[in-house]
Amino acid sequence: MADQDLQFIPQWQSDDLSQCWFQNLEQQLQWHQESLMMYGKQVQVPRLVAYYGDEHARYRYSGVWHQPMNWTPLLLTIKQRLEQSFQTPINSVLCNLYRNGHDAMGWHSDNEAELGSEPTIFSLSLGATRFFDYRRKDDHTIKHRIELNNGSLVIMRGKFQALWQHQVPRQKRISAPRINLTFRYVYT
Repeated sequence: MADQDLQFIPQWQSDDLSQCWFQNLEQQLQWHQESLMMYGKQVQVPRLVAYYGDEHARYRYSGVWHQPMNWTPLLLTIKQRLEQSFQTPINSVLCNLYRNGHDAMGWHSDNEAELGSEPTIFSLSLGATRFFDYRRKDDHTIKHRIELNNGSLVIMRGKFQALWQHQVPRQKRISAPRINLTFRYVYT
């Protein structure tokens, strides 16, 4: 199933353009560190985040509602390129800044009700190369790893979120930052 529902484009954008986008977004976006409740304790999320999109595209993840900030010109340009290339509507983007290999995202599925039953999520990587792991929900021994390089694009669609979990694991030897942009359509 993953082959049908997961598409990997190693160089969706050129290295030079992707590096330019990275530098602009790292400086322009309103990054902040969130905290969430885990096992009765307030913990810091191990990455910085920013959420942008259409005014009505409120999104709930990690138990918190997020109101999008207005699109920046660059995020809007990338959104429009994706929509034109893949004929899929997008109304928001969750931006993650992994400052180094100590920052990570644990196992999860993007299966919030606001995304619908079979969401399409475009995950664009800018900056340092990091691993992207995915495993079957019903059998954790079935797992795969992709190296996400600067300018690569992962498209998750169809039943992927229902059948698979994914993560960006810690890679402590990595000192360079990475930005991940996950474009999606949120139903309101």
